[in-house]
Amino acid sequence: MSSHAPPNPQSDALEEAQALLNDRTPPDSEEYSLAAAILPFLFPALGGLLYGYDIGATSSATISIQSAATSGITWYNLSPVDVGLITSGSLYGALIGSLLAFNVADFLGRRRELIFSSSMYLIGALVTAVAPNFVILVIGRFVFGIGIGLAMHAAPMYIAETAPSRIRGQLISLKEFFIVLGMLLGYIVGSLLVEVVAGWRYMYGVSSPLSLIMGIGMWWLPPSPRWILLRAIQGKGEMLVLREAAISSLCRLRGEAIGDSASQKVDEIMSELSYLQEEEEASITELFQGKCLKALTIGGGLVLFQQITGQPSVLYYAATIFQSAGFSAASDATKVSILLGFLKLVMTGVAVLVVDRLGRRPLLLGGVSGIVLSLFLLGSYYTYLDNIPAVAVVSLLVYVGCYQLSFGPIGWLMISEVFPLRVRGRGLSVAVLVNFGANALVTFAFSPLEEVVGAGAVFFVFGGIAVASLVFIFCVVPETKGLSLEEIEAKLL
Repeated sequence: MSSHAPPNPQSDALEEAQALLNDRTPPDSEEYSLAAAILPFLFPALGGLLYGYDIGATSSATISIQSAATSGITWYNLSPVDVGLITSGSLYGALIGSLLAFNVADFLGRRRELIFSSSMYLIGALVTAVAPNFVILVIGRFVFGIGIGLAMHAAPMYIAETAPSRIRGQLISLKEFFIVLGMLLGYIVGSLLVEVVAGWRYMYGVSSPLSLIMGIGMWWLPPSPRWILLRAIQGKGEMLVLREAAISSLCRLRGEAIGDSASQKVDEIMSELSYLQEEEEASITELFQGKCLKALTIGGGLVLFQQITGQPSVLYYAATIFQSAGFSAASDATKVSILLGFLKLVMTGVAVLVVDRLGRRPLLLGGVSGIVLSLFLLGSYYTYLDNIPAVAVVSLLVYVGCYQLSFGPIGWLMISEVFPLRVRGRGLSVAVLVNFGANALVTFAFSPLEEVVGAGAVFFVFGGIAVASLVFIFCVVPETKGLSLEEIEAKLL
């Protein structure tokens, strides 16, 4: 038997790409104009703002719509199931949006997917705001949710593929800041309109102009250069034409600061992706092989733990906890929500400022450690320490703060970074589907579990899951600070 292995062109291409990564200019020296980098972040991030706004506004809209005095409708006497459909309608729409993204994302591209998302946001908001009956209202909520699913899939991908490596972590984490900002805006608008006749219509209608701005902005922005080059490598157009389109796109995204180096940067990306073959788009089976499976494990695991450590359920108990502590604002759920919204906003801002200096792993390990502590304290409060309400209040605040330092922004950041370009669209759609599916499951299962075993036991279970997530982060999640997307892909080999 010969001791010489047969030549492997794909392996040779990988080695050449890795050599180029080692020799090329460090990513921190990548030239860009900060002013030019703002808009490619801002318009996709509006998709996150609208998602957060929907969460905040719906908490007050469900109060407004059930009031005989202020609903402005004759069908205000809604059952708990009806209210549940209003609340979760956008969530189920988001699940469908995630499924749609799996099949259309790579064909449409990140930019056109966000334009489609803004259209769903606009139609859903208008239908919901003018709904003449309950069925039309739920349809509007569902259509709006499709926009959420598409935006949460395409926005982190577009930002990751267009942002300079040096500030990519900050920009994607800042998208989470926009989600929280949207929640806070929704809470504030809801508290102002909750006693206005037909106020719920105005709450949902506020989304319309924001959706329009998002759509116009994405129409103006260029496609992702990496998506253009992926199409070129896969033989979906003439190579030279697509290369020039990628250079033009990169010049618009970086501004004048990039100068004459845009062509060199595009050639570097092309070389780093040289192992890709001219073949059809990735299949679902490819996601469960090799480095794609590793990326799916990292990204899917993070967004799964993001939800099953109890984030929806802990916030569900917020008003009760503040009431037990005797706060005067506790009787008004909207004021409690605004308080927590400000805390979430501040802590997300801290994460944005430090994510590209400290790295992803330190924030995840430190933040999730705080989540573990807070969940076990909440479990202890509802089991043994119910006469010390300060324990519950402190635990709640620690949980919210630590979540916004870790799982909140870093989960979305990591799923936008770890998937190889060839499967990035489909990989992200699976991760987003896992996120919304787990959210729906936890939201649905909490009340029955609480009734069977008690709130304390449920929080202890969440605490145990959080410990498991710490082990997962320590053993599986890599550090991606300062690396280009192609360098991250090489690191997963």
